[in-house]
Amino acid sequence: MDKMESLRAFACAVIAAACSTASAAGNPEAGEKKAAACIACHGPDGNSPALPEPAEPWPKLAGQLPEYMTKQLHDFKAGRRTNSQMSPQAQALAESDIPDIVAFFAKQKIKSNEPADKSVMAQGEKLFFSGKGRPEPVVACVGCHGLNGVGNKNWNKSLASLPAVLAPAIGGQHASYVARQLKAYRDGTRKNDASNTMRDIARRLTDKDIVAIAEYVASLPR
Repeated sequence: MDKMESLRAFACAVIAAACSTASAAGNPEAGEKKAAACIACHGPDGNSPALPEPAEPWPKLAGQLPEYMTKQLHDFKAGRRTNSQMSPQAQALAESDIPDIVAFFAKQKIKSNEPADKSVMAQGEKLFFSGKGRPEPVVACVGCHGLNGVGNKNWNKSLASLPAVLAPAIGGQHASYVARQLKAYRDGTRKNDASNTMRDIARRLTDKDIVAIAEYVASLPR
């Protein structure tokens, strides 16, 4: 087996293991009971309240991909992603409870938002569907996150080339949360994206780009 074949075999094994872990069938009814601590911030149906700046926003979890939520909880537990509120919460979770909790939130319906700044919607739509050209080219968000920001639900089936991109659902998410995450990727304080995918994209975005994208995706129904 040559070096390239070995690399492919290793990558496939890693992806298969991740799929197996993330796709373990969870029980949403049991998850609702186990998510008692989660709903204090993320809401009883996964639609967290919008918080005014400068408060740190709590993301909506309703309708999020279970594979993505599983990865984030594991990353918080392992220290690959850090947050003063989420890190201790995730570290206290039993591994056996994670599939049930993510199944509960994945089953909920997200509520979209009214755009707070309609003046940037056209630019946000352009960036979402077409990306940005030179001198700082950025790929279109829709390529990974899908129409209406539903996320790459078939990431493990439609994978054409490595590395796999497990793109979360972002449609209807709080604009303030999307903007904070893009800025965190840009400045390197968040770095749990596979192969620097989001960090490479975010470093090419201006503050105005980030506001426009965040406001546009927050308005998308899914």
